[in-house]
Parts: sequence; C-alpha cells; structure tokens
Amino acid sequence: MLHTPYDYATASRHLATVDEDWARLIQRVGPCTMELRPAREPFEALVRAVAYQQLHGRAAAAILGRFLALFPGDAFPEPRQLLAQDVDTLRTCGFSHRKITTIRGLAEARLEGRIPDLEAAAALPDEELIGQLVQLSGIGRWTVEILLIYTLGRPDVMPADDFGVRSGYRWLKGLDTLPTASRMRQLGAVCAPYRSVAAWYLWRAADLGKG
Repeated sequence: MLHTPYDYATASRHLATVDEDWARLIQRVGPCTMELRPAREPFEALVRAVAYQQLHGRAAAAILGRFLALFPGDAFPEPRQLLAQDVDTLRTCGFSHRKITTIRGLAEARLEGRIPDLEAAAALPDEELIGQLVQLSGIGRWTVEILLIYTLGRPDVMPADDFGVRSGYRWLKGLDTLPTASRMRQLGAVCAPYRSVAAWYLWRAADLGKG
C-alpha cells in the first residue's frame, strides 16, 4: 500500500535542530509546502521527470503542455497512445531526440511489465525500486528519486545528483564550490529520516542564492 503522507511540520522541526544554518533557512523559507502526486502511475511520473531532466522548470512545463495537447480528452496518454505518435510530432513539443528515445522506451517497458504499476511500486523499498528502474535506458537514479519523493511520498530521499540540491547546500553553508554528489549524500545523512523535505528546502535555498 502507499505510504501515508508524513507530517511536514515534524520534518521541519527536526531539520531545524541539525544546526544554526538549517534553522535560519527554515525560518526564512517558512513551512514546507511540497505537493505530492500520489495518484500518478510510475509510467507517467517517469515520463514527466524525463521532461524535467537538465531543464529549467518553466521550459520543461511548456514542453509537457505541448505534449499533453497531443492527447485531448486524456489526463495523460497510455503507453500505446504515446507510441502511436511519430518522432517528428514529439520533436515539435520540444523534446530532444534522446528524450524521445527515452520516453518511447518507457512506454515499451510499461507494456512489457518492466515498469511496475502504482500498487506494486509502493510495495518496493527505495533501493530495490531504484535498482529496477535504472536498468531502463535514459533513466538514472535522480529520475527514480523524483518518483519516490513526489509520487510514492517517501520521506527520506536525498537526490544528491541534483544540481539545485547541491547549489542550495553550497549557498546554505557558504561554500566556494559545489559539493560532489557523493559528498552530498554524506552531508545529507544528518537530515535523516526527512531527507526529502531537506531536499525541498535546499531547492528553495538555491533560489535564494540566485536572488
């Protein structure tokens, strides 16, 4: 069964005890308002995450909007509907050739049963699901971690490969350089068991660092 959404207020209070920098960040940003999408099937969540890979949020949202417009009347296309669209049409949405190959591969994988449905995915531990899905072409650990955080509602996931997370930590601690992904995993350990909320605050910190 799906994990019960956890209490963001409890998570924020825990993170505020990590050190003074975290306490100041949480006070400045305010309550966590992360919005989960617990009804999304993993296939949909993965396609959406692929659209956001290495793109600014607004650009990715625009691409997704054009993609969804290809399927009027449907909240999200089924795998066969996606595969019925030719590559040139998908290209006009703004997807790169690599991403088109990836999302078509996801559709094929779902039809072949290599992507679990929501109920089956919810029954798998984090690392087991990551290990299963990173076998798919174009799907890395970050993409599955976004699925874990926003669809399955897992509370303790630190997407250490994420540029925004590492940028936020750099701003939080006043570092001269970005921490590496492996170093970010080490640094994020102090935020357990609420590393998903910690990542959300680090994304806000990255935005503050741009201001």
